[in-house]
Amino acid sequence: MTSSPERPLLFLDVDGPLIPFGSSAGQKEVAAASSTTVDQGNPLLARLDPGIGARLIALGCQLVWATTWMEEASEVIAPRIGLPRLPVLEWPDADAGGTPRGLHWKTRPMVEWAAGRPFIWVDDEISAMDRLWVDASHPGPSLLHQVEPTKGLSGADFCALAGWLDAQGHPTSRAACTQGMTERRRPYGGP
Repeated sequence: MTSSPERPLLFLDVDGPLIPFGSSAGQKEVAAASSTTVDQGNPLLARLDPGIGARLIALGCQLVWATTWMEEASEVIAPRIGLPRLPVLEWPDADAGGTPRGLHWKTRPMVEWAAGRPFIWVDDEISAMDRLWVDASHPGPSLLHQVEPTKGLSGADFCALAGWLDAQGHPTSRAACTQGMTERRRPYGGP
């Protein structure tokens, strides 16, 4: 249980977790339907789940964009999924140096931003080096949750996030696990 009165942070990537890569059932139809109404010049925006924002909010975390979309995530992505404008993790100074080989560019800035506060990082590019760095550099609880980039955030992912939050003393977070479950995203892979 955390002693911090502040809500945990949730650092959120866009490409992979919110906009799945690759094709899956129904994606050709979505892409074809969106080609006549291409908004903002990016047909992949049709892959966004409009209900995912409510599930993210139900986790009860302070959401922060951790994406190469930067401010565009709040301008383009957030309104489509029901999120407000969120703060953005900035790119580190390219001249900072001293970054271990294999460490993601987001890892150091996230640990600095969190400053000991509990946090979750949701991304499709989390490595063993990132986990080691966070374990050695962050004194508070953390969950580095890797999402399958071809599927995006699923019911099982939300249940994992909610379970970790419960263990940290945030019991209201379980609502996100069951909220908005769809037929294609069942939590236990059932038929």
